[in-house]
Amino acid sequence: MCLGVPGQVIRWLNRDPLFASAEVEFAGVRRACGMACVPEAEVGQYVIVHAGVAISRIDEAAALRTLADLASLDETPIQELEGES
Repeated sequence: MCLGVPGQVIRWLNRDPLFASAEVEFAGVRRACGMACVPEAEVGQYVIVHAGVAISRIDEAAALRTLADLASLDETPIQELEGES
């Protein structure tokens, strides 16, 4: 299974179409991510990142809902998750 995580574009590092990269923030952690698939993304917008590559843009409301859902998994007892199989 693959997981794409929403992150907020903080600043562009390189706008070259082939080597586009930006600093993206995930819950306070910032990482450089490839941006060749989303060259139209602007600072402040959210993108879905998989394996260090931004693969699509996502609106802020959807990004924040997804982040809240992911955070709630951290609070869910493992026994409860195992029972949902």
